[in-house]
Amino acid sequence: MARLRRCIIAAASVLTLSALAPAAHALPPGETIPIIGTFSFTTANGVVPTWTAEDIVLVGVSPGAVGTTASGITARVTLPLVAKTGTAYAAAGGFRLLNTDTGVSVRCSTPTIDTAARLVDCVLPGGDQEALLLIDKIGGRSRLWGAATVTSVFQGLELRLNGQEAADLLNETLDVNVFSPSIRIGTGDLIAARPR
Repeated sequence: MARLRRCIIAAASVLTLSALAPAAHALPPGETIPIIGTFSFTTANGVVPTWTAEDIVLVGVSPGAVGTTASGITARVTLPLVAKTGTAYAAAGGFRLLNTDTGVSVRCSTPTIDTAARLVDCVLPGGDQEALLLIDKIGGRSRLWGAATVTSVFQGLELRLNGQEAADLLNETLDVNVFSPSIRIGTGDLIAARPR
């Protein structure tokens, strides 16, 4: 009986101490921390040829980059991630959609990818913010614990335009009629490492 009482007291002490100790890996809400990682997406089949037929090309904004396959069927956008606030990951650089015939473009600068709100928010050339893309689906998510870092991995992010308003913005600015919220723009991944 005395041994059982000692075990109960010891267990209660451990529980009390762990309740009082701060969580080792939790971040205070709203705190912005530096991270290292990438957000990238590859355009869906048919998207680049449709844009090309209307003189629209996808261009990287440094340090972001866009690579197109030799066949011109798909393009891949890759952006470095630099900071995280809550569920929002901030990228450097960006991308732009350029009408090569008119020279007019819509630039998505310093995108913020929010995995909870499921939006990709852009700073437009005039300084306005616009949630241009919607993350329609997240195929998988995981967290990897290293000796000095915690890495969050989001795979299979299905991207669409964020409603008719975003489609209208692109169609009107670029003087085309090819953008629609019902068409999947592409599928991407987000990998972000932060200090433990």
